[in-house]
Order: sequence, then C-alpha cells, then structure tokens
Amino acid sequence: MTTSTELTLFADYFQIHVCDAEGDGDLSEAWTKQAVADHLAVTEDALGIGTVVNVNVSVTVAVLPQKPGDDSSAFDHVVEAGLNVPSGRLTVTGCTDYGPDAAAFEVAPGWNRVRVSRSNLSRAARADVDSDRSSETTEQIRLQVWAAPESPTTVIKRWAADRF
Repeated sequence: MTTSTELTLFADYFQIHVCDAEGDGDLSEAWTKQAVADHLAVTEDALGIGTVVNVNVSVTVAVLPQKPGDDSSAFDHVVEAGLNVPSGRLTVTGCTDYGPDAAAFEVAPGWNRVRVSRSNLSRAARADVDSDRSSETTEQIRLQVWAAPESPTTVIKRWAADRF
C-alpha cells in the first residue's frame, strides 16, 4: 500500500530536511562541494535536499512498499540516497522548522532508500522570491521512500542550472 501526502515547506537557506524522527539530523558538515552540486547532503540519519529557491516549495511524500519504476524523464533532477531510520518514523521539514511539529511518516525501521525527484526548477529559479505565488513557478519536490539495504548516493538525472 502506498501512502502519499502533499506538503508546503519553507525552503529556508535553500534546503529542506528528511531525517529519522529521533536522530540528531546534523547536516552541518555534509554540505560539501559535491553535495551542493548534487543538491543532496547525506548523513546516516538525515538528508538535506537543496532547492533553487529560498521560499515555499511543494513537496509530495510517498511511502512505497517497494522500489518504484524509473520515471526520471518527467523531472529536472533526480537523486537517491540511503537513510537509516531506526525509529521507523521519518520527518520532512524546512531546515529551520521546529522538529516536533514536522510532518512524520511511518516507514520500515532501519535502512530505507529515498528518491528525490524535482521539477519546475528553471521557472522557479527565474521567478526567484516570487516563485511560490503560482503553481506554475513553484519548485516541485517528490520524495519516494521504500525499505532497502544501505547503498551509495546516486545521481540519476542532473539538472544544469544554465538551462534557464
């Protein structure tokens, strides 16, 4: 059974966070040059997802029973990473949101895989601080989560910012 939830999150400091509800979620040293290029900072129990805007973004969270098919052609940028969620509760927040108020999702305890598929990036970047005023310019982020063994981060499709 697939559970899907729509969120609007403030992408303060150009990022949102996905982490174990009981983890420390410390990404302070995870934002390396490579992480910035990949739009994804990774620690064992937290992911920082880079955004092209510093305003509200639209986020869809889908908890899946198995790995989804590849639909990367429908998105601008797609990355995957392993995430350890020992509590079985995954939170999704803007980076400056209050953790206990975060949207939480039940997932398989232990290692999960998170696919981050982002779209509308050029239009959102062009609209900048006004991007969240219209669905046509709002950055769209889809998070798909499923139980999977620990595995390395993978860039499936890379967005080139010079396209806008």
